[in-house]
Amino acid sequence: MLWAACALVIAERVGKAVRSPAKDTLLSHAAAATGLGKGFAVHEALDQVGALLGPLTVAGMLALTGDDYGPTLAVLAVPGVAVLALLVRLRRQVPDPAAYERAVAPESEKPLSGARLPRDFWVYASFTAATMTGFATFGVLSFHLVARGLVPTAAVPLLYAAAMAVDALAALATGWVYDRVGPRVLIVLPVLSAAVPALAFTDSLAPVVLGALVWGAATGVQESTLRAVVADLVAPGRRATAYGVFAAVVGVAAFAGGALTGVLYDISIPVLIAVVAGIQAAAVLLLAVTGFRSHGVRHK
Repeated sequence: MLWAACALVIAERVGKAVRSPAKDTLLSHAAAATGLGKGFAVHEALDQVGALLGPLTVAGMLALTGDDYGPTLAVLAVPGVAVLALLVRLRRQVPDPAAYERAVAPESEKPLSGARLPRDFWVYASFTAATMTGFATFGVLSFHLVARGLVPTAAVPLLYAAAMAVDALAALATGWVYDRVGPRVLIVLPVLSAAVPALAFTDSLAPVVLGALVWGAATGVQESTLRAVVADLVAPGRRATAYGVFAAVVGVAAFAGGALTGVLYDISIPVLIAVVAGIQAAAVLLLAVTGFRSHGVRHK
């Protein structure tokens, strides 16, 4: 059963990897009219609404059908079919999504096109890799909660749901700020990431719960504002490639971060906290190289 569950999780992640670059590219075009920070933030907030309604729907259907998974899973196909129908309609109505961006952004305010991705993108990708490598996963957090007897196992999903609510709020807040001050707002990400293990891996319930909520806030920034910056660094003609590379960087770094925090947790929690703090300090330096300098691409 463990290997089957692992295979399903990997398959789901592969599906996300396939759709994410195209989705982010389309979103960057559409958000040009509203502000990249706001556009990516609203997307993340709505994503969390769906993430909450999905499990609640499954729980309700299982209760109604007496734990019959057949009709329960069939219900989940309804929004899937609706999304595909909406996608077909949008494809017909807007065959060229980049037109949204051309309508509101003069050529002089766009990044320069070129055969290669710009240097600032690679520096920014390095910052992303650093801050994601020094980021604890919720799996390790939940293990700590249960292993130390801080909360019953049944309470872990409730805490995760609360973290996802904070995720949505953090995405909206940082997205709004990004449209006004630019990439400097991302300084909060390494700060939040460094605070997570310092709070969450203690033996007192209050700081552990706070650490989980801080984890949710950091995740919200990662899933919204972190991606919005790519559109300000890369010209529309190369943006799909950039988002594909960016997704690969995030995936590899997240895997490394999960493995690192898991290994260090077994060795020494103080060492884990110190290592994560050091990695996030390095991330701040990388952000200073590109984040503050790139301010002005669209935030003059």
